Amino acid sequence: MKYLILTTALVTATLAPAGVATAQIVNAPEARVVYGHHHLHVTDVAAHKRFWVDTLGGTVGPKKLGPFDVIRVHNAVILLQAVAPKGGTKGTTVGHLGLEVPDLRATLARLRAAGYPIVTRAELPPSMPVTDDMLVTPGLSVAFVMGPDETLVELVENKAAGAVGNHHLHFSAVAPNEVKAWYTKTFGAKAAKMGTIDVQEIPGTNLMYTPTKDAPLTTKDRVLDHIGLEVKNLEQFCKDLEAAGTKLDRPYSKVLGLGVAFVTDPWGTVIELTEGLDQY
Repeated sequence: MKYLILTTALVTATLAPAGVATAQIVNAPEARVVYGHHHLHVTDVAAHKRFWVDTLGGTVGPKKLGPFDVIRVHNAVILLQAVAPKGGTKGTTVGHLGLEVPDLRATLARLRAAGYPIVTRAELPPSMPVTDDMLVTPGLSVAFVMGPDETLVELVENKAAGAVGNHHLHFSAVAPNEVKAWYTKTFGAKAAKMGTIDVQEIPGTNLMYTPTKDAPLTTKDRVLDHIGLEVKNLEQFCKDLEAAGTKLDRPYSKVLGLGVAFVTDPWGTVIELTEGLDQY
């Protein structure tokens, strides 16, 4: 599916300027829920490290999280689990991951040199001009790259960014307004603007939505198996969710020193709730 998601209004579509990753995932001390991590099922951990670290500029976490390798970018953690995925990101409820980079041309040069397919033209409608594998309009430069295990990544240039960082999640849904309402009710997502584009925001990420004719597939067992939210006082938060009628896939428990619970949204996006991930 082609993503009709960007216009010149995206000139102000970046998150807070990125910097070198610190121990805190997202600098939003007042927020109960912030974005935490992308959890990837991968056939080759080393291949993904070459993509996320050596080429895109992420950093390896100071320690592993049990069996999971940890990669840090600004505003998020990427967890790599050595499990062969059943497919890539395309066609699922989260069809691609959105990252910001300080210099898109330089990033694309590194990606090409490393042999990764740049797929910008294939991912944008014909009406959007693509030159040198980029959509470039005043104040806006974006591109798409296909990473290992068919992980589709959108790159948005933010010259104020000090390093690669998390930028957005892009949901596909038959009824996007229903998805928006659920994320507002369940996790407190707030209406926001990216230029003139209406989006939602959870500290650490923007949430974008594209309407689809057919229901997308669940993220479960795909390369992006689930997304992760970091929650203060997670145990009570889970009790509140259940009291409000939200069924948890896995109730609150302590795992590897973290508070952990799982829930799947009504459209098939698996979500891990954590407390304590910032120590990694």
